[in-house]
Amino acid sequence: MLRVAVPNKGSLSEIASEMLYEAGYTGRRDPRALNVRDDRNGVEFFYLRPRDIATYVGSGALDVGITGRDLLLDSGSPAVEIASLNFGDSTFRFAGEPGRFTELSDLNGVRVATSYAGLVGAFLERHGVTAELVSLDGAVESAIRLGVADAVADVVSTGSTLRAQGLEIFGPVILDSTAVLISSGTDVEGSATLQRRLQGVLVARQYVLIDYDVPVALLEAATKVTPGIESPTVSPLQDPAWVAVRSMVRRVDTNQVMDELHAVGARAILVSAIHAARI
Repeated sequence: MLRVAVPNKGSLSEIASEMLYEAGYTGRRDPRALNVRDDRNGVEFFYLRPRDIATYVGSGALDVGITGRDLLLDSGSPAVEIASLNFGDSTFRFAGEPGRFTELSDLNGVRVATSYAGLVGAFLERHGVTAELVSLDGAVESAIRLGVADAVADVVSTGSTLRAQGLEIFGPVILDSTAVLISSGTDVEGSATLQRRLQGVLVARQYVLIDYDVPVALLEAATKVTPGIESPTVSPLQDPAWVAVRSMVRRVDTNQVMDELHAVGARAILVSAIHAARI
């Protein structure tokens, strides 16, 4: 039975659980449950702190898991990333008092506060920078004002939280993180199926089906707008001068594609959601 680690709380938990449900797996009904068996699919889910998941998977205690790329790299675990899941995005940057730091090398010999000492330490080492890391569990942005650090390394979205503390971002991006599927490195039965199912959920969320009718004379121009994954499906209609076309298009491009098709001469343009997919 495949043993899968799932975040039990935090920003990754809800979306990870939704993805597994959409992929056809049984989720937990009791939020206090620590594990759930899905005998129909040959999987057992273990609900753990996101920060601990890479450790459990890397040790071989569990086969695969869902966690953040940042947490994987910070853990030092031998677990490996096998797929990006495209949610829970975050960016890690350095910040300090305005005007004090401009380049990464300015961090040599200073104190840097972070909740990701492993991740930040490895980054600084790769770039030949020697700094004293101050490990904190949270509220890193307050470390400079409280005198325990000279600079911070933290998650940044808009930068508003850091600016509210009188800090400015400097230096290169430490890491662009997202939720990932990780593995112990062992090829376990069921792990490839899980990966395909989760990939199918991602495709279903990113694409829609578009159907339309178009004159045969305009088919080539229309299918340039909707080339599909491999090729669009073209079916004859009762009127031999027209054909019906079905194709997958990116969800974010839906309205632009509809406008372009209408301009080409397509009519009866319909869009449908995709609930599951295998590409």
